[in-house]
Amino acid sequence: MLYCKYKVTDQNFWGRNIFWYETERVYRKMDLKQITNENLIVLDCELEHKLDVIRLLVDRLYEEGKISDKEQFWKDVLAREELSETGISDGVAIPHGKSNAVKEASFAFARITKPVQDWESMEEDNQVTLVFLLAIPTAEAGSTHLDVLAALMTHTQDEKFLDMLRRAKTPAEIYENLNMAEDAPAADENKVYTHTVVAVTACPAGIAHTYMAADALEKAGETMGVKVYVEKQGANGVEGRHTPEHLRDADAAIFAVDVAVKESERFAHLPTYKTRVAAPIKDGQGVIKAALELAKNAPKGEFKAEEAAAPAGEKSSFLSDVKSSVLTGISYIIPLIVAGGMINAFAVLLAQGFGLQEFAALEGSWLWCFKQMGSGMLGTIMIPVLAAYMAYSLGDKTALAPGFAAGIAANLIGGGFLCGMLGGLVAGYSVRWLRKTIPAKGTLAGFVSFWVYPVLSTIMVGIAIFLLLGKPVAAINTALIELLGSMSGSNGALLGAILGIMVSFDLGGPVNKAAYTFCVGAMAEGILMPYAAFASVKMVSGFAITAATKLFGGLFTKEEKEAGNSTWLLVLAGITEGAIPFMMADPLRVIPSLCIGSAVTGAIIGSFGIGLDVPGAGIFSMFLLKDGIGILPNALIWFFAAVVGALVSAVLLVALRKAKLAKSGR
Repeated sequence: MLYCKYKVTDQNFWGRNIFWYETERVYRKMDLKQITNENLIVLDCELEHKLDVIRLLVDRLYEEGKISDKEQFWKDVLAREELSETGISDGVAIPHGKSNAVKEASFAFARITKPVQDWESMEEDNQVTLVFLLAIPTAEAGSTHLDVLAALMTHTQDEKFLDMLRRAKTPAEIYENLNMAEDAPAADENKVYTHTVVAVTACPAGIAHTYMAADALEKAGETMGVKVYVEKQGANGVEGRHTPEHLRDADAAIFAVDVAVKESERFAHLPTYKTRVAAPIKDGQGVIKAALELAKNAPKGEFKAEEAAAPAGEKSSFLSDVKSSVLTGISYIIPLIVAGGMINAFAVLLAQGFGLQEFAALEGSWLWCFKQMGSGMLGTIMIPVLAAYMAYSLGDKTALAPGFAAGIAANLIGGGFLCGMLGGLVAGYSVRWLRKTIPAKGTLAGFVSFWVYPVLSTIMVGIAIFLLLGKPVAAINTALIELLGSMSGSNGALLGAILGIMVSFDLGGPVNKAAYTFCVGAMAEGILMPYAAFASVKMVSGFAITAATKLFGGLFTKEEKEAGNSTWLLVLAGITEGAIPFMMADPLRVIPSLCIGSAVTGAIIGSFGIGLDVPGAGIFSMFLLKDGIGILPNALIWFFAAVVGALVSAVLLVALRKAKLAKSGR
């Protein structure tokens, strides 16, 4: 059977040492006779339904002592059937179950006299008459499981093997010929390929179909003279990650997946053919042909190296990893904050508008339930989600369990946002360390991936938060909340001014992101002024550039005036990046101008103590403001603070531009 193993090479790409996985193709034959016997081969069964066939083979495995609990194994096989179809093609079906009830890896085979009509298959109209039922111990999921599946897939693509199964007179004849398929020939290293394709395979379980589809694409590519590189996004994370060279040189991409593709932006420059994970197993050459046909009609875009470099979980700087982790976690909690805040606001407004305050306070009423749901999104689950997806950024799916545990632990000790972030980092890095210390390979690969990593990393998270770092960080978090909560008047104005400078310093860059992270963290702890300042300041740059270019157009270039036409509209939606081209053209004058005006806006918001607990609302934030001096005054102050700051920035932009032009003699 075709077996792909991976070696890690250290390459330098754009000034960075990055570890990439490269596939090494070798061929290994698996002896199918070792995991079955003649008593597990049943010929000419007169059964009409899938479940009857599976039950027959389960009983045989139990009678032969291969499983200890046939009812448990039966349930595990049916659970696998619900994930996706196990019928393949050419009358073959390969149901399989990974179960603690299995004593040793084995399989049973049945030949049916009439096609089973209710067997869901990858190939339409697959008339199932040949059934292999695989019984795999849970600890061998991802190792023996894949080896047996791949071996059977290879054998059942051989017409001579299928003909033998159909014509054999006795179980002994089939048993003796189980290994009749010849080894695949070695790959020709001097072969010239006409095209290059990069592919991603992924299925819900992350095991069988992921690897079967990958093998099918590679084999089909070899036959067609097309070089196919396949990245498997399975239960053990990303294997065979595409290198920048693969992505740069590829003519097309194939997504053979039933789940979302991770880091799909890497393939943005390529014509991408999307299909189900089962499609290549059924017709690998057809999938490749469809991708190449798509490439003829859809031009390839520009490859951007930064989108392929330093993927999560590979070698990169510690600070870069932490930054990526924090931003990933925050990106996942923003929808929770928005939805939770809006639902709370809806419940309060409804209660006040229709005099339903008592009804809203009545436990169990629908309005009370809405308030509890909103509060739960903002309180109960927000920190666990933050920690889980910070961990996910560092350690992939395996890190989700310890990440959620870290968030729960942070809630238990009242550690808040900071403790949740710490727990997410501990969870992610503990999974990384465990992968290096206890590699998931060999017979116990599945056990290590599904048991050792999540359990041990969760224990490590618990020790870190409950016994070592949690309480000191919780104390810091409490002190920070008290400090921020006490800031009003001049202190609030100072904080608002600092945030204003940070927001407009690089318009969406690292400094802006740091301010954003601080504001969201403060919001999570009930400190609402920072985000109100952040949201108002975001409008300053767009308003200022539009005002300057419209009122004093003769001082600016055509490109700058074109940018000014739209920046005011973009910032109403909370988008500051429209001002970046203007800033890049003259940073020494634009950055100080915008920062000073933004500081004025932030100081105004801070001095009035206006708050906001719904991020991402843009101009509509003015209707959701809290604290301050009242609903209408808050809205007017919040909006006109941005206008005042924009006027300050516009005046400075014009003055500095005039000075520049005077100095140059224009």
